[in-house]
Amino acid sequence: MKFVDEAYIDVAAGDGGAGCVSFRHEKYKEFGGPNGGDGGRGGHVFAIADPSLNTLVDYRYSRRHEARRGEHGMGSDMFGAAGDDITLKMPVGTIITDAETGDVLYEMLTPGEVITIAKGGDGGFGNMRFKSAINRAPRQKTPGWPGESKKLKLELKVLADVGLLGMPNAGKSTLITAISNARPKIADYPFTTLHPNLGVVRVGPEQSFVVADVPGLIEGASDGAGLGHQFLRHLQRTRLLLHLVDMAPFDDAVDPVAQAKAIVAELKKYDKALYDKPRWLVLNKLDMVPSDERAARVKDFVKRFKYKGPVFEISALTHEGCDALTKAIFRHLDAQRIAAQPHVEVDPRFADEPTAK
Repeated sequence: MKFVDEAYIDVAAGDGGAGCVSFRHEKYKEFGGPNGGDGGRGGHVFAIADPSLNTLVDYRYSRRHEARRGEHGMGSDMFGAAGDDITLKMPVGTIITDAETGDVLYEMLTPGEVITIAKGGDGGFGNMRFKSAINRAPRQKTPGWPGESKKLKLELKVLADVGLLGMPNAGKSTLITAISNARPKIADYPFTTLHPNLGVVRVGPEQSFVVADVPGLIEGASDGAGLGHQFLRHLQRTRLLLHLVDMAPFDDAVDPVAQAKAIVAELKKYDKALYDKPRWLVLNKLDMVPSDERAARVKDFVKRFKYKGPVFEISALTHEGCDALTKAIFRHLDAQRIAAQPHVEVDPRFADEPTAK
């Protein structure tokens, strides 16, 4: 499942510092000559492809990125210091486009790849540069050159990291609303979700993942029953499945264990590889279960379902348990990424620099 994550940013490299007009003033030296230094170079704006990132969500809150200008030249042959560079960390696969012309400027395809997206301006010349045999006391200098300034569109085609599955009305849309920026339709009748919804879950600075909510499954979905058969294929490229179970069904005759087993059977029938993916059990709507019955009901469900993996008890409506769930998901995905990531030699200048703000 793909969707386009976009952000618009303004980047500005630093201007070069101006040159200086100065003359040497020393005792007993009547004609000391020029000693005005050049201005410093303005800071560059770099971008680095960071494999630990998978969304552009941080750039939606930080739009303007400026490098420092170079310092002006000074007397005594002193050149101005260069402005500090800044480095923007972007997910691998980010496409950088000129927002004004629509031209594609760069594609960040290789982990650790570093590109210059805005070049700092060169420093101006001080008057010592203009000294000659016929001009021994030059008073010329040049200002610093301006740094590049660009309006950029960042675009990332993202695959969903986490897929939600469960029966209709299991609370998948409520959960994705509680933990992400997605706002799907929510109602108290089955098949409220008619098409996939995706949301970016932000766990912390530069810590996020993408979750997908697909229409609810029913028994026979792999053979075309209901709506889920159209969307089961979208879960094949996710890295983790969350199996949501309604622990407080409206009909007392409905057995949550039987429903959960039906979902697992559909997965296995549709695609063995999908069935073998990491799958966590998320018991939802526990706010509707009396507190004195909750532990016993959860224990009974897990025992009858014969499940030995991670179990999370939540209420998507009240957000109870959602924070612990999202943090556990991020830790799991991060561990997967580290295990699968080949060793990449990164330029030491950019290895530890934070994303510029």
